[in-house]
Amino acid sequence: MTKANKSTPAAEVLLTEEEILKMSEKDYMNPAQMAFFKNKLQNLEKELLKNAGETTEHLRETVLVPDPADRATIEEEHALELRTRDRERKLLKKVQQSIQAIDNNDYGYCEETGEPIGIPRLIARPTATLSLEAQQRRELKQKLYGD
Repeated sequence: MTKANKSTPAAEVLLTEEEILKMSEKDYMNPAQMAFFKNKLQNLEKELLKNAGETTEHLRETVLVPDPADRATIEEEHALELRTRDRERKLLKKVQQSIQAIDNNDYGYCEETGEPIGIPRLIARPTATLSLEAQQRRELKQKLYGD
C-alpha cells in the first residue's frame, strides 16, 4: 500500500498500479479500484483544465511581427495548439463521463456487452468504455462501412 497523505483517511489509501494488477478477477471494480481510477481521472481532468487555461493565456499574447514568414510561423503554431486543445477538450468530456460512471457504479464495464473492460486496459486508457473485443469490432465496422 502507498502512504496516505495527511488529508486522506487510512480507509482511503490509494493502491498502486502494481497492486491493482495483482488483484484477482473477483475483486474487479471493488471500492479500492474505483478510488484508484477516480483519482487517476481527476488528476487527468485537472491537467487538461490547466492546459486549456495556459492556451487561453498564450493565445491572448499577441505579438506583432512585421516579417510575413515569422507571422505565418506564429499563426501555424497557434493553429497547432488549438487543434491539440480541441482534442484535449474532447478527452476532457470523456474523463468527466468516466468520473460520472464511477459515481454511478457503471465504470469498468463494456457499454456494448456489459463484460468487464479489464484492469490493464483501464490503466492504459482510463476513459475506455468498450472491451478490447468490442472496440476491435467497432473499428472493423468503421473501416468496412465508414462512419
